[in-house]
Amino acid sequence: MTTNNQIANRKSINYEAVNFRCGIEIHQQLEGKKLFCPCPTIIRKDEPHFTIVRRLRASAGESGAVDAAASFEQAKQKTFLYQGYQDTTCLVELDEEPIHPINREVLITALQVAKLLSCTIIPSLQVMRKVVVDGSNVSGFQRTILVGVNGTLNVDGATITIPTVCLEEEACQVVERTKEQDTYNLSRLGIPLIEIATGPDITSPEQCQIVAAKLGMILRSTGACKRGIGSIRQDINVSTKNHPRVEIKGFQDLRSIPAILAFEIQRQQDAVAKKENLASHVRKAEPDMTTSYLRPMPGADRMYPETDHPPIEVNHDDVLIPRLLDDIAEELKTKYGIPPDLVKDIINKNLPFEEYVKTYNAVDPKLIAAIIVKNPKELRRKLGLEYNVHRHAPALLSRLQSRTITPSSVMEIQERQARGEAIHWSLYEPISEAAIEGTVKRVMQENPNAPIGALMGIIMKELRGKADGKTVMELLKKHKT
Repeated sequence: MTTNNQIANRKSINYEAVNFRCGIEIHQQLEGKKLFCPCPTIIRKDEPHFTIVRRLRASAGESGAVDAAASFEQAKQKTFLYQGYQDTTCLVELDEEPIHPINREVLITALQVAKLLSCTIIPSLQVMRKVVVDGSNVSGFQRTILVGVNGTLNVDGATITIPTVCLEEEACQVVERTKEQDTYNLSRLGIPLIEIATGPDITSPEQCQIVAAKLGMILRSTGACKRGIGSIRQDINVSTKNHPRVEIKGFQDLRSIPAILAFEIQRQQDAVAKKENLASHVRKAEPDMTTSYLRPMPGADRMYPETDHPPIEVNHDDVLIPRLLDDIAEELKTKYGIPPDLVKDIINKNLPFEEYVKTYNAVDPKLIAAIIVKNPKELRRKLGLEYNVHRHAPALLSRLQSRTITPSSVMEIQERQARGEAIHWSLYEPISEAAIEGTVKRVMQENPNAPIGALMGIIMKELRGKADGKTVMELLKKHKT
């Protein structure tokens, strides 16, 4: 949690005076199949079917030198245990079989992202091996592909350069760490991962948060991204006056970015003032908004070509660029008059609003938005009920479309659906206007001194959704005068 002191310290920092420079790397998991095998991208948490044991050694990169970060990890002399599953883990993850041809669907997604960022697409893609011997990859390396270069991102009038867009393999998931050995879950290994790297063009922690949010929006616009905790991560590179670049890993909540960067700026400047021995390195973002030392900074010495996959020729001219979610959100607000808070939920939860508007074109779009966003939130907040939009909303909307129920019955029906009750639709069939008018006259006679609002409540309760509120109000006004 950010304290008042942290906020005050952040506001007091002169970013220009400390020569603050910042770049961000976004890593986003993709849905579907894994990058180099047909295994599903399901991250398992159940009891594993088997465990294998490995020891890893650092190998030289293409330059002939061994990477400093790889040497650092090898020096720990750890044993690595890998937990696998017979039905979702194959020999590729175990490094007992060469990789299969690349997953073309996720390659197209990576090309879409590169085009959305105005990158130059690499015409012949080369799979590379990046040496990683911390145990997170069974093979001792991570496969990565440079897809696009020299892109740009516009953020509030500022141009942020995008040097690279890459497609990578996700690493194993840590289960347990001890001094002697680490245990990993194999189900995450090989999940496709898009990496977007910006240049050092970000000039404040607040701008960094905005850039991260916009890149996340662009990634989600493809419709191919995984959602949930851990599906997207941010690594942030920071340097200040007289201090070399530091990479901070482990950001998951964008709201923590400004506070952690403010801490890191102060830490770097304190280290400079104390004349400490300074070197580039990797740090970890901590829950208390501080950072801690992780390992030396990796370099180019850990890269070399993948020998089990040929170069990939791409024709990106046929790759369709998806609409940005920000553009869709703006259209929902202007075209249909949907309030911003409902638009945000429609976008974030990927709800089929536009599909429903087209299919049920006789239903007011604002009512559709209420049915799939507003009402489910009310049911959850007031009654603790979960409403399954995809399961229940079509039946409700089809009857609104055919006018066999009225809008005033919607909330009661949704509550019954959420409770799992069978819906007797005939109970909600609208009555004739003559019958409504008769009820209005009778209630007015029985309550001659009641204000129009009270009469409305009595009538709607009696008719139980069989009459539209607008019709009832019009009749009340007609007979009240």
